[in-house]
Amino acid sequence: MKIQGPKGTKDVLPSQAYKWHYIESKIRELCSINGYYEVRTPVFEHTELFERGVGETTDIVQKEMYTFMDKGGRSITLKPEGTAPAVRAFIENNIFNEPQPTKMYYITPCYRYERPQAGRLREFHQFGIEAFGTQDPYIDAEVISVGMALFKTLGIRNLELRINSVGCPKCRKEYNAKLKAFLHPELLHLCKFCQDRFNTNPLRILDCKEEKCKERLANAPYMLDNLCDDCKTHFEGLKKGLDIIGLDYIVDPKIVRGLDYYTKTAFEIVSNDIGSQGTVCGGGRYDGLIEVCGGPSTPGVGFGLGLERLLLIMESQGISIPEQEKIQIFIAAMGEKANDMAMKLMFMLREASIRAEKDYLSRSLKAQMKYANKIKAKNVIVIGDEEIQKEIIRIKNMENGQEVNVPLNNIDEIIKEMER
Repeated sequence: MKIQGPKGTKDVLPSQAYKWHYIESKIRELCSINGYYEVRTPVFEHTELFERGVGETTDIVQKEMYTFMDKGGRSITLKPEGTAPAVRAFIENNIFNEPQPTKMYYITPCYRYERPQAGRLREFHQFGIEAFGTQDPYIDAEVISVGMALFKTLGIRNLELRINSVGCPKCRKEYNAKLKAFLHPELLHLCKFCQDRFNTNPLRILDCKEEKCKERLANAPYMLDNLCDDCKTHFEGLKKGLDIIGLDYIVDPKIVRGLDYYTKTAFEIVSNDIGSQGTVCGGGRYDGLIEVCGGPSTPGVGFGLGLERLLLIMESQGISIPEQEKIQIFIAAMGEKANDMAMKLMFMLREASIRAEKDYLSRSLKAQMKYANKIKAKNVIVIGDEEIQKEIIRIKNMENGQEVNVPLNNIDEIIKEMER
């Protein structure tokens, strides 16, 4: 029986990998410009990290994590998101003792058990940035600007930046009381998950995707109207920062985000070009997360976005990605001595940083020329007994058909003719 890949996973084939390389190179370049440096964390972590960091009431922890017991009897989870592992690395390696803020980014595989759909797989790849060590709302604006700059760099259009504040523990306590008073008469009409969240995290009820719940919650009070003075000041600072750098935004009081660790700033970058799954980037502030995970009280802010969804939106908008560079020269050989010479010449060219290739299937000359055409080689060198005897080779330009003879071992002359 043919073995297939697990449901919700997708191979990135050699013919497609150049798209990923392109996006990742733009990410790395952008992060470098903005002073963010890469962190690489393990694919799996202790389950407790996500239960404490992401939150036990979240859909991720309750329904989507890949969790198992290892041979030592420890509960291990494949990471479902990148922020909690970055926080764990920040704490474990005492980075909080270094000059702050700490600014890092990651490109990492993540795993969530959910129904596969367009742009959402069980194994997906997440790009995220985190800024630890400052409460300044201008750093929130900077974080948002990096996400927007990436979309602009890639040529993605028709995006909306939506921002909100989800308050802090101080003002959220009073707001939760108001929200629960509103929700109580509606409770029996809400879905089971909303009912379960009523006592544990009522704010998350506003994030429910069930249509019947959305209808019942249409007139619910907003956190934005119940902020404490500190959260109001921070939100005004965020808006001022975005205004200064010229980023348009919409204040959307319905944004909650799906993770328990958010405080104050919450934002989403939304596209209308990928169907119902419109959010292409989301994030916010999490001033209590590092402390919850066992570190010192340290503020933080960041975002995450899925690369599969990024590729999907680029495709939907007809944005072309530069194809990977083709073989510059293919060496076609006829006979054993010519094959040996082709091998030597190929590696001499590669040492000169020329993308060279030769035949490995003992094809006829005609078949080798067809193969060179299929792989879109720009030039072809032909070597046979006659060429070896005369110590010359023929170079054929596959675009215009012109041929020229050059000395056999003169790499500089070969490269010169290739570039004509």
